[in-house]
Amino acid sequence: MAEYGYVRVSSLDQNEDRQMIELQKKQIPEKNIYMDKLSGKNFERPGYKKLFKKLKQGDLLYIMSIDRLGRNYVEIQEQWRTLTKEKGIDIVVFDMPLLDTRTGKDLMGTFISDLVLQILSFVAQNERENIKKRQAQGIAAAKAKGVKFGRPEKPIPDNFGDIVKRWERKEIKISDVVRICNMSEPTFYRRLREYRMIKK
Repeated sequence: MAEYGYVRVSSLDQNEDRQMIELQKKQIPEKNIYMDKLSGKNFERPGYKKLFKKLKQGDLLYIMSIDRLGRNYVEIQEQWRTLTKEKGIDIVVFDMPLLDTRTGKDLMGTFISDLVLQILSFVAQNERENIKKRQAQGIAAAKAKGVKFGRPEKPIPDNFGDIVKRWERKEIKISDVVRICNMSEPTFYRRLREYRMIKK
């Protein structure tokens, strides 16, 4: 039997220390700890895929909480069944002692753990949807206050009109225009449309 740990945080700037400390307490070898810094919306994660290939019957997998495994209600349950029934591994969830497949393998124990798994899977997905909703509301509020998102707009040169005239007279090529203006070709054409609208 080999012991493994899986760690997931949603983004590169989030801290995985709490999860790593719990796994170190269990003396999981570092080479057996797999990590992803990605959303839990699905299981298309490089670290998880590598772990999944390594797991064999009788192995034991530790995770901090069910939402570290994922945040999709249906997929969490499917993956749990695949790991425990098809792969034949045991799973221990630190934050939820009822989700320890080493214990309670009788009918009542299985029923309770399935019930807990369904509830926690629902909570995980619901929280993900709430996070997305809060993000959308925050972005809308910021936009209403005039906050601009994305890269800042490149200013057009003071002599943009002269450059356009020279280009229209075929004195300079488009490659020269974008170099002089320090912008991409699509940006130049968009700024040209805006410039012509203002000039009308």
